Amino acid sequence: MNRTRIGVATCAVCLLIIVGSAAAQTDPPGIPHWAAIVHQLSLRTHDKGSGGGAPGVFPRVIPRKFRADDPTGMVETYNLNAPTHTARNAFFQSLGTNGRACATCHEPRSAWGVSAQSIQQRFEQSHGTDPIFRLVDGATCDTDNVSTLADKRTAYSLLLSKGLIRIFLPLPATQLKSTPPMPRDYEIVGVKDPYGCTDLTSNPAIASVYRRPLVAANLRFLTECPGGESTCTPLSIMWDGREASLQSQAVDATLGHAQAVNAPSDGQVGQMVDFETLIYDGQIYDDAAGYLDKKGARGGPDYLSDQSFFIGINDSLSAGFDNAVFSLYDAWQNLAGSHGESAARGSIARGEALFNSKQFTISDVGGLNGRPGDPLGNTPAQGFCTTCHDSPNVGNHSKVLPLNIGVADTNPPNLDASGLPVFTVQCTGGPLMGQTFEVTDLGRALISGKCTDVGKFKGPILHGLAARAPYFHNGTAATLEDVVNFYNQRFSIGLTDQEKNDLVAFLSAL
Repeated sequence: MNRTRIGVATCAVCLLIIVGSAAAQTDPPGIPHWAAIVHQLSLRTHDKGSGGGAPGVFPRVIPRKFRADDPTGMVETYNLNAPTHTARNAFFQSLGTNGRACATCHEPRSAWGVSAQSIQQRFEQSHGTDPIFRLVDGATCDTDNVSTLADKRTAYSLLLSKGLIRIFLPLPATQLKSTPPMPRDYEIVGVKDPYGCTDLTSNPAIASVYRRPLVAANLRFLTECPGGESTCTPLSIMWDGREASLQSQAVDATLGHAQAVNAPSDGQVGQMVDFETLIYDGQIYDDAAGYLDKKGARGGPDYLSDQSFFIGINDSLSAGFDNAVFSLYDAWQNLAGSHGESAARGSIARGEALFNSKQFTISDVGGLNGRPGDPLGNTPAQGFCTTCHDSPNVGNHSKVLPLNIGVADTNPPNLDASGLPVFTVQCTGGPLMGQTFEVTDLGRALISGKCTDVGKFKGPILHGLAARAPYFHNGTAATLEDVVNFYNQRFSIGLTDQEKNDLVAFLSAL
């Protein structure tokens, strides 16, 4: 099989299954709920014809705003492309040979990513025939047996349990952009792969790892150049930063995930990129706190679309860094009342303040202060959550800064790494020569060829979290409580139970 470079999943939603809730009945006039759109627009399988749509069920037109239920409330999309005719937009079209389109793995009810909950629903509804269930990467290996429904449950076990797709990458022969060219300075000397899909005997050797699809919304916060610059290098588009642009990602995903025979045309690539760069997504309603844009708060995608940003803004490693990164819920800091919505809103505001200002010791973070040559050397430093999440009201790092915080370790605290392969990596050169690491994913090192990059990944944009569990690149945190508990133990922050609850409330409201 030709194993090409694969980008984060793109694909087609076969079934839009939205679980109704009482909250859905409270949508303001003029802002439809996704379930209502599905009903009102008389959804049908798109005809095959000029620009034929992806096989599956879609609304004919995606409006300016729409909402979908999630486990803690509602997520809203603000579509600056509106009206988007899905039958004529390449983001929703099957351009390959396996029925997938971008929307297969970037669905609106999961904040334009996927959630394990939605994957499980799609499996039960389709009996494993939804286009996301394809051997190429949806299964733990492309040689898996999918003869029966039980076989499919086994083959797609990581997709069903953690929302993971298989990424298969050749080991780089040389270090990325080294002058003069330098050979890769590590070797994989051992693999415990329960699926047998890593092949170190092929030429080139292939490593199979398993990662969550990143969201296809809010992407302006990866690409907007500083003032006066018409072009610039974007922030990391993929977990490992291997794509040079959204355009190259669209091409590679179509050829890889959708198994297309030919690359999409420039026009089709333009449609994909235009759509995903002009949609904003975020939580708009919380079951406990109510609407997140009331009483002076600025939750939801409307405010997000107006957020000032450029690559490098408020960089925590530069002069002028302001650790008060989030200000969405400042207006809720001193609300009257200690019950009901007021209490829930106060919790969100306290969580935001903690995220901004809770100080703790950051140590042994590869890419920051855990390796020779890191920006802070290998000296522990006092910092905040916003030291690594510094983009104002967005939460990714505003410059390229892949980090190893230990999520790819074989036994990270309070996380579930079960079912993931384990790679034993030995540094054969460079500043870590002679050291050995065990990880479930080599991360950036699979692209750069550098042992110092083992276990490093980008920090993602934080909006829409409530709609797209589980978390981290490998789905090892089932809930936001798990995320908070991981950080609390990893960095010995010493959070109280109340502080943990407040941080979860805030993250759920993004």
